[in-house]
Amino acid sequence: MSHDLTLRSIEPVTHDTHHLVFDRPDGFEYKPGQGVELSVLKAGWEDEGRPFTPVTLPHEETLEFVIKSYPEHDGVTEQIGKLSPGDKVRIKGPFGAISDEGPGVFIAGGAGVTPMIAILRKRLDENGTLDGSTLVFANKTADDIIWRDKFEAMDGLTTAFVVDSPGADVPQQRLTRDYLRQFVEPETRCYLCGPPPMMEAVRTALHDIGVESDQIVEEDLA
Repeated sequence: MSHDLTLRSIEPVTHDTHHLVFDRPDGFEYKPGQGVELSVLKAGWEDEGRPFTPVTLPHEETLEFVIKSYPEHDGVTEQIGKLSPGDKVRIKGPFGAISDEGPGVFIAGGAGVTPMIAILRKRLDENGTLDGSTLVFANKTADDIIWRDKFEAMDGLTTAFVVDSPGADVPQQRLTRDYLRQFVEPETRCYLCGPPPMMEAVRTALHDIGVESDQIVEEDLA
């Protein structure tokens, strides 16, 4: 089923990421962590759908997204970054493999954090705290960290931000087995989302630590 949405507002989150707010359409139901296929209703772009995940919870009156734009790709995300209030998009879905499986270690790369936002918000809304959960969030630079202040303000959530580039106020660090071992034990529930090469490397590291495949809740950004 598809729904047409009208953009209520769009605001920058980082230098290349935007927070978009839409009225939630009647009859649209989803679970936190699920995504939709979103297309921009502009000439030539109507059939160019891409997957994105709402960051709002199902009981909230708006449907909101945090979307990273890639102008160098000359594609849908660039068009999304150029939207103005009153513009329309179309969504189809929901779909997705990531859902709330309980507390754990949330391991994200770049825009891969967005499916985790709604799950963390859901758990915080239901329990009042995120005790027992850790967010390990890798980015190219500190300026790329989406929702850093909001994550740091979530009660009970342990945050570990790492970047590829030196000179930031967070560690320059890859998500290696030795690094992840300080957060992950063999029985830890792990949530994983990011670019496929990052996910492959992290999955291997988790297996080396002793985490079984059925303990990994994952979805890639391919």
